[in-house]
Amino acid sequence: MAGIRSAGSLVALALSATLLAGCGGQSSRPPESLESFTAEEIYKRGEYELENSRKPQDAVHYFSEVERLYPYSEWAKRALIMQAYSYHRARDYEEARGAAQRFIDTYPGDEDAAYAQYLLALSYYDQIDEIGRDQGLTFQALQALREVIERYPDTEYARSAILKFDLAFDHLAAKEMEIGRYYLKQGHYTAAINRFRVVVEEYQTTTHTPEALMRLVEAYLALGLTDQAQTAGAILGHNFRSSPFYADAYAQLRQRGLKAEAAGDSWLTNVYRQVIQGKWL
Repeated sequence: MAGIRSAGSLVALALSATLLAGCGGQSSRPPESLESFTAEEIYKRGEYELENSRKPQDAVHYFSEVERLYPYSEWAKRALIMQAYSYHRARDYEEARGAAQRFIDTYPGDEDAAYAQYLLALSYYDQIDEIGRDQGLTFQALQALREVIERYPDTEYARSAILKFDLAFDHLAAKEMEIGRYYLKQGHYTAAINRFRVVVEEYQTTTHTPEALMRLVEAYLALGLTDQAQTAGAILGHNFRSSPFYADAYAQLRQRGLKAEAAGDSWLTNVYRQVIQGKWL
């Protein structure tokens, strides 16, 4: 990222000694006033704190002061992106988003705008919690990651965003599977089918599709809907024959004297036509 230099340089160390002297030797407490220092000096002190302090918030103070004291300088621009980074390091994601968005709004054409957009996306992505929690942040992360991919497609941040997008997408599918398995265990087969259907139709590129198809076989057999069960098995066998989920589905069908083949006319039949026969209706 442009503007970030090594905090261990002799210049930074010399400046550190100067500023620390003004604090009475207490590194954890910033000086009361920084007006006598240049923008570069204050900025470098922020870098030093970010590199050496266990509290990234300490660095935020200096970067904020650069922006306050020298608002129209090149250092103020650098300091703003570093505020976003420091807040993210401190896991203060809301403040990180705020600083990143301010950078994007103020310097939309700057070379660091892509990084600011990436930081904004990360501030959502890094908050994605356990599968059982609310998935609102996952949707926000996907939207923000898509912004990085679409607006800055040729950057390293877009490449990283694509990987994280796939993981977040998989996370949503995992949530649907968790709920579907719960309904299936409770005998609420229709509710379970609705969840597994979402995975097959909307998250078919994720790692959860084979299990979703197998669970559909299980649920439809429990309801006595053999055509749907056979069709789900046929899709599973065509795309994931080596999967242990196919072996499980095949065994369930065979116990009923059924085969894994397209049968009847249902939403799964449409999926079969599209995925296997290439007939996009």
